[in-house]
Amino acid sequence: MTAVTTSNAAVVTLPSDTQVQITRVFDAPRDLVYRAWTTPELVRLWWAGDQGEVKSVEIDLRVGGSWRYVMITNAGFEVAFHGQYLELVPGERIVSTDEFEGMPGATAVSTMTLAELDGRTTLTILVQHTSRENRDAQVSSGMETGLQTSLAKLEQVANSLR
Repeated sequence: MTAVTTSNAAVVTLPSDTQVQITRVFDAPRDLVYRAWTTPELVRLWWAGDQGEVKSVEIDLRVGGSWRYVMITNAGFEVAFHGQYLELVPGERIVSTDEFEGMPGATAVSTMTLAELDGRTTLTILVQHTSRENRDAQVSSGMETGLQTSLAKLEQVANSLR
């Protein structure tokens, strides 16, 4: 694997020409991280990180169900992502499509897994893009800056559920 960057707590790597992998350990139990990841009113609290304000979160958490998140960035423009749930193992794994609405048709498949050890949870997200160009567009978008603050807020939200 080639490391892109390592900062704060999340590690972003490129396992292949079409993949991005994100790994982060949370000082929170898996069930609370999962609840914060899948509950619309909780996603609103962390998803934008410090990059803007969440405008809407729609989650139909079932195989075949869809999701859509929209935020208004600090620069004032709208950013939206949507997808469909392909596989769900409650508390452990979510596989879904993932499309940035600013790049229609560039759909990726994201596999999010949660593993708990001694009350700490490791989140791993493997994003499988359809091309190297799409992967590189994600990496060069500045996504890691937002990702770091979003995941830090996710940990705070998960711990607030204790």
